[in-house]
Amino acid sequence: MQKLPIGTRLALGFGLLLLLTLLNTGLGNWQLQTATESTQAIIDQPLAKERLISDWYRLIHSAVRRTTAIAKSTDPSLATFFAEEQKRSAADTTAIQKQVEGLMVSAEEKRLFAEISELRKGYVAARDEVIRLKRDGQAADADKLLESTFLPTASRYVEGVKNLLEMQRKALDQAATPIREANDRARHLMWLLGTLCLGVGVACSVLITRSITQPVSRSLKVAQQVASGDLSVQPSHLLSTRDSRDETSHLLQALGTMQNSLTRVILGIRQSADSIATASAEIATGNHDLSVRTEQTAASLQLTASSIEQLTDHVKQTADSAHTARDLAAQATEVASHGGAVVAQAVSTMEAIHASSRRIADITGLIDSIAFQTNILALNAAVEAARAGEQGRGFAVVASEVRTLAQRSAEAAREIKGLITSSVERVEDGTRQVNEAGRTMEDIVGAVQRVTTVVADIAAAAAEQSQGISQVNGSIGQLDQMTQQNAALVEQSAAAAQSLREQAERLTQTVATFSLSAAAPAQVLLPG
Repeated sequence: MQKLPIGTRLALGFGLLLLLTLLNTGLGNWQLQTATESTQAIIDQPLAKERLISDWYRLIHSAVRRTTAIAKSTDPSLATFFAEEQKRSAADTTAIQKQVEGLMVSAEEKRLFAEISELRKGYVAARDEVIRLKRDGQAADADKLLESTFLPTASRYVEGVKNLLEMQRKALDQAATPIREANDRARHLMWLLGTLCLGVGVACSVLITRSITQPVSRSLKVAQQVASGDLSVQPSHLLSTRDSRDETSHLLQALGTMQNSLTRVILGIRQSADSIATASAEIATGNHDLSVRTEQTAASLQLTASSIEQLTDHVKQTADSAHTARDLAAQATEVASHGGAVVAQAVSTMEAIHASSRRIADITGLIDSIAFQTNILALNAAVEAARAGEQGRGFAVVASEVRTLAQRSAEAAREIKGLITSSVERVEDGTRQVNEAGRTMEDIVGAVQRVTTVVADIAAAAAEQSQGISQVNGSIGQLDQMTQQNAALVEQSAAAAQSLREQAERLTQTVATFSLSAAAPAQVLLPG
């Protein structure tokens, strides 16, 4: 056995096990195929009939409950409400009955099916009559027919379908019995073959294990010495003549090659670990300096962001004040415009008063002229009365009174004229002042409008400045966030460099645990 290669030994052992397993699997598949065919036969006939008859039985129960509900209900429209469902149920029942009829094989099945068919005819006739009476409003007759004819007929009909269903279920149980027996036989046989496979496997494993473990244990000693860090061991002294054609000899040679390769790798790792430690120390120092500068930059950015935020608040306040001033200027414009209109109206009124005063002065002058002429006429009348003597005395008295009245009218007219003249002068002064006030209000309105325009421009500029400063503030915030992220990355890089340095130190310490031969890094050659 030990002269054979390990692969041949394993192939023989596993081949025997696979042969027995294949035999066991073939027997199991044959039994499974037999059980499948038997099960399919049950599914094709008995199970299909059992399912159809079960559906038939369920439809009958629903139809009987529905017809009973129609007959017992006080609602006459219930028959119409269930008409479509009843029609569909009757069609489904007829279809199932035709399918079941084609599956009836034995004489007992055919006999029982014929009885059920006759019972269904009576059931359908009684059901239709009950529904017709209920639909026509003859509730008492419908209830009487339900109790006397429909329910007994339906009970026999349901009982017949139930008997047919129980017959099919018994047939299913009978058909399943041979399948269970065949499964039991197959299971016992497979257990027997499995036990045989187990015994053969145990025997093969013991023989093959003994032929492999002894040479492998020698190789394991070499591997353990290498694993402990002793690379000075020479595996060549463990080789024997009988192992020369065995895989274990190749394993020992491979271990020797591995020992030489590990020696070269350890030397390279020592040099690389020293270089990594030096480089990581330099990286850690540079990262520390960069971290300090980044933190200083972040602090400056935070101060700048704070100042920008304060400036943003001030600009926003200025913009709000400009908007308020613009609104106030607009209101002042409206007030000034309204004042200008009022002054213009006052000018018009003063001009009308001035014209009326002049008209009154003219009328007063006319009255004065009339009084003067009346005085002259009265004087003439007095002269004529004097000439008339005694006869004109009464006329002279009247003329004297008229003259007196004319003089008083003239004096009153002169006084009124004086007052009117003074009033006209004052009205002219007032008109002139009102005109000047109107021109002044027009100047004020123009100035307020110009102020409104300037304030609106200031408000728009302040709003644009506020928006621009807000954008600058947002950009500075993003820059601050990026700077903080960079600072975090620098700290992570510093931590990674420190970790790399520590790992390099641990790697150097780990490599130092290996003991190299005096000939390292020379290659150790093994015979064979």
